[in-house]
Amino acid sequence: MLLVEIAHTSGAVAKTSARKAKIELLAGCLRAAGPAEAPFVVAYLSGELPQRQIGVGYASLRDVPPPAAEPALTVPEVDAAFSEIGAVSGKGSVIRRRELLSALLARATHVEQDFLIRLLSGELRQGALEGVMAEGIASAAKVPATEVRRAVMLRGALGPVASAALSDGVDALRAFTLEVGRPIKPMLAAAAPSVDEAYEKSDLKKGDKTGTEAAVEWKLDGIRAQIHVSRPSPEKPGEEAGDAAELPRIAIFTRTLDDITDRLPEVVEVLRGLPVRDAVFDGEVIALRPDGRPHPFQITAARTATRTRQAGPEQVPLSVFLFDVLHLDGEDLLDRPGTERNAALVRAVPEKLRMPRVLTADPAEAKAFLDEAVALGHEGVLIKSPATPYTAGRRGAGWIKVKPRHTLDLVVLAVEWGSGRRQGLLSNLHLGARDPETGGFVMLGKTFKGLTDKLLAWQTEALRALAVREDDWTVHVRPELVVEIAFDGVQRSTRYPGGIALRFARVLRYRPDKTAAEADTIDTVRAVAPAFD
Repeated sequence: MLLVEIAHTSGAVAKTSARKAKIELLAGCLRAAGPAEAPFVVAYLSGELPQRQIGVGYASLRDVPPPAAEPALTVPEVDAAFSEIGAVSGKGSVIRRRELLSALLARATHVEQDFLIRLLSGELRQGALEGVMAEGIASAAKVPATEVRRAVMLRGALGPVASAALSDGVDALRAFTLEVGRPIKPMLAAAAPSVDEAYEKSDLKKGDKTGTEAAVEWKLDGIRAQIHVSRPSPEKPGEEAGDAAELPRIAIFTRTLDDITDRLPEVVEVLRGLPVRDAVFDGEVIALRPDGRPHPFQITAARTATRTRQAGPEQVPLSVFLFDVLHLDGEDLLDRPGTERNAALVRAVPEKLRMPRVLTADPAEAKAFLDEAVALGHEGVLIKSPATPYTAGRRGAGWIKVKPRHTLDLVVLAVEWGSGRRQGLLSNLHLGARDPETGGFVMLGKTFKGLTDKLLAWQTEALRALAVREDDWTVHVRPELVVEIAFDGVQRSTRYPGGIALRFARVLRYRPDKTAAEADTIDTVRAVAPAFD
């Protein structure tokens, strides 16, 4: 397939706001690509690279050679060029990457150059989000969208699913199963401003005598952890799982499916004591003080970001709390209701490693549990329907989070240079909420509040690395960094395109554990706005 076909599809998708039209445009491109090239099409039209990062920054994209007259650049050639650029390292690597990129761009037409530059700079905003892309795959392969979504949930990536669907349809999609050792996308929670509203919003099971019951769990200010445990099969007749001398294999993945096992040896050691043959757990890791209260989130984030195999005495140890089980001793539990999954969790995991929870039909009791969690320094609670299955990678009414402090996870779109004592530092952040319709971001305002000297220095370095263009005052960046923002209200505004702006926004922390695709949407912001009227 020629790259120009993807570039034209991208332009057409960007020009239409109709979801159905977007889906058919994507489906047509996927059908033309076929199974072998479908993963590249999915990645590029989703604004991503299969290689994730290849070391190309703003400076490399400034000097573009004259375009080719006719399209001749194929998709496999582009992928090979990206891989070659990403593999360059060592002395002179910056110059060599620029040479390779220039050679690639010289073979591209003007339309293809524009597409490649926007792809590499993170500016490809056309509304080809995961949900739309999944339906495009379903349409191209003529299979039910539910089959595609489940396969994506289990495989954790759209590309392989697209290839399988186009090759052998539903049979190939159903071959994707939960495999111990390979992460799946985590189930996500919607939000509500209060416990009462969470009970009203949640998809709760109504009992004959107890009314609407909910499982209420602490919401910790830690890092989401998906934990895979596998033991060798018994070698002797009558030998029980776990009797074998070989230690169980432990794999720990973040919510973005990154493997952080080697960074958490103390957590691995604790998990090896679980009396299970093989299992997949969902949970949270967090740094706690001796009194049980949490350290600041940055302490936990620093541990999970440190690439080391040993937790030295100077490092703060992490604790693990498990709240769900997706697979246990050969049996998949994804489709079981929450009550059954929790019963399995209780059988397999001692109480000290389980997330504190209560089951109650009384919002007042849930509120008291929330107050207890907050008093201990935690974020809030999750209100969970005991009837809901584990819907990986999706937000729904099955899980609702309640935090007493109003916060949003937003994306940094640009940043302004500081003045005075912040001279020479990138300070004033331009904040954007995700637009699910266009795939772009809606600006909600700016803030320089809440930034410590240490955080200012870090964000200056991090945001310069993401720069796509700049002037004397502002650096525009690839929309990749997610920052958690506290705010006191939402007000109408004619200054910003969304018509609303945050009042008294201030930085709480950056969220390296979240991608821009997981940032809060403009719909979420509009939904909470009435609470401040």
